[in-house]
Amino acid sequence: MSYTAEDLKAKFMEMYPELKKCDVAVDLEFDPQRDAWIVTFKKDTAQRHAFLAKKDADDCMEGRVCIYLGVLIAQYIKDMEEELKCR
Repeated sequence: MSYTAEDLKAKFMEMYPELKKCDVAVDLEFDPQRDAWIVTFKKDTAQRHAFLAKKDADDCMEGRVCIYLGVLIAQYIKDMEEELKCR
């Protein structure tokens, strides 16, 4: 499956609207050595990183929810709830 980082980012924003609601920026970079995407979540001075296997990213692009990423996003927002002021 062929797609760009921008395509994947758009899909994340569509599947996880809380990112936009809480004004969390998402940056993506593919790491060929790991065969995975490096996902960086940023809000103000806070930032977190995650690795998303290419297979999981492919599933997301096909509309299947990536449970790992969803849990990670929920935890990130919960951890930063006060700073994000998105409740």
